[in-house]
Amino acid sequence: MSQQIPANPPRYHWAQPGDVNAFFGLMLDNVVGLLLLVALLSGFGFPTEFAVSHMVPGTALGVVVGDLAFFYLAFRLAKKSRHSDVTAMPLGLDTPSTYGITLFILGPSYLQGIQAGLEPLDAAYRTWYIGIWCIVLSGLLKIALSPLTRWGQRVVPRAGLLGSLAAIALVLISFFPLIEILGHPLPGMLAMVIVLSALVAKIPLPGRTPGTLGALLVAGAVYFLLCSMGASGYAFPETPPSEWFPMDWLESWQFNWVAAFPDALPYLPIAFPFAIATIVGGIDCTESAAAAGDDYDTRTVIGVEGVATLVAGLFGGVVQTTPYIGHPAYKAMGGRAAYTLATALLVGSAGLVGYFGWLNAWMPKPVVYPILVFIGLEITAQSFLATPRRHYAAVGLACLPALAFLAMSLPGRMLGDGALLDAGINLETLSGDGLKRDLLTLSMLSNGFIITSLLWAWCLAALIDRKLRVAAAVLVAAGVLTTFGIIHSPLSGNRLFLPIGPEAFGLDGWGDGITLDPADRRLVIEFVAGYFASAALIFAWSYYTPANVVDDAASDI
Repeated sequence: MSQQIPANPPRYHWAQPGDVNAFFGLMLDNVVGLLLLVALLSGFGFPTEFAVSHMVPGTALGVVVGDLAFFYLAFRLAKKSRHSDVTAMPLGLDTPSTYGITLFILGPSYLQGIQAGLEPLDAAYRTWYIGIWCIVLSGLLKIALSPLTRWGQRVVPRAGLLGSLAAIALVLISFFPLIEILGHPLPGMLAMVIVLSALVAKIPLPGRTPGTLGALLVAGAVYFLLCSMGASGYAFPETPPSEWFPMDWLESWQFNWVAAFPDALPYLPIAFPFAIATIVGGIDCTESAAAAGDDYDTRTVIGVEGVATLVAGLFGGVVQTTPYIGHPAYKAMGGRAAYTLATALLVGSAGLVGYFGWLNAWMPKPVVYPILVFIGLEITAQSFLATPRRHYAAVGLACLPALAFLAMSLPGRMLGDGALLDAGINLETLSGDGLKRDLLTLSMLSNGFIITSLLWAWCLAALIDRKLRVAAAVLVAAGVLTTFGIIHSPLSGNRLFLPIGPEAFGLDGWGDGITLDPADRRLVIEFVAGYFASAALIFAWSYYTPANVVDDAASDI
């Protein structure tokens, strides 16, 4: 007998005390992303005032559109599922894109304009137009691919989807904030202990104060006390320069950026891999939400992500939006839908009104970053809990490419330091051939690591389930993606490239910047050959391996 749906479904409790914790986590991540954009651009000499008045408002507007859409979708899912505890999908600025697009597109294009003899303001406009093109086309790409995402969610096992999610959670969300937390260990440890005790151990604070708010009050007081005492490494923040109610961003609707497409074209091979990565990440996030009990439609989630990115670009934004991978953590906090509404209102008003710099300056990072550590830990734990036990090794394998990204972060920052560059020290000038080879291998493994993690975990999960031909097909797909640099690109910025130079077709000079030198081409060919040879081996092996239907209940004990 089918289960009868109650005539009067329970009322959706869209605002709960847990939304306070969830709001701090999502809001802080977005505010820090906006400040990171401006700070990274300033390192290239880009005019800060231009970034704040032209780029930040449209970028923030994309967050507003996406979070408001997810706020509405939470109500729709609650009505459809008859559940009163639905948690809205979180959305915000894509962290890898903030780094990648700024460091490899916006910054270099600004320097290119200066070197071409443009005045700083003209070079800034040229950079802005290039950024708009990259984000607009990224949004259109997401919208075009959104109908295919449900199929991808059905085909890829949870070990692949959630394994790549765990990799991101450990590296980008948990580990990097830990450096800032322990850089100021007294307030940082206090804040982390309060957050983990309240949110992981479920120990209530006095007055049932939310964990993030308690950490901000207690550890924040200690932080500012150390500032007042003049302790080493502690100082009251300076009032950041702000332009109130900037309107220059509306110049994007004059569409002067349309004529800049030839300037933007060489940068599209850098922008598109970040867009593809957010599509994969969006599928991961939707699967993660389903594992936590909220079954959103993947096509709708990616479609909303694409529309939010497109809106951001059309209004002058230069960083794409993406669903955040913290849904299980926000649900564990007790968040429902109010936290996305509050984030949309605050981030939108901060960007459009111009006070976001004040928020970032007066909220000490060591005090607020422990919430990110919790989110990363919760996602990692949920990735294992929602995956069959026989696939645990596949989830672990998915983390290895992310560890390569982590291992490359410090050498990459060192080799990119201005003092070393001025001294002529870079990867090519290192004397140890073995060291250079190891760093290049790590770089190729880390480039596109989100997609690599998914494919590796998918392949191993298929092998465990004795689906050898599926595993072989996944390896072939990895080889094809390597051929064009979607994964394992040897070029800086994870740029796409052409496997065969245009000169082979008599088009000399056409492919500048997207072709490989002979040494890099040899490495890529060997990577591709390794994938194809492994696929051939597994496919041949399938003829000698009896099919084995795995019993989930038996194998997961």
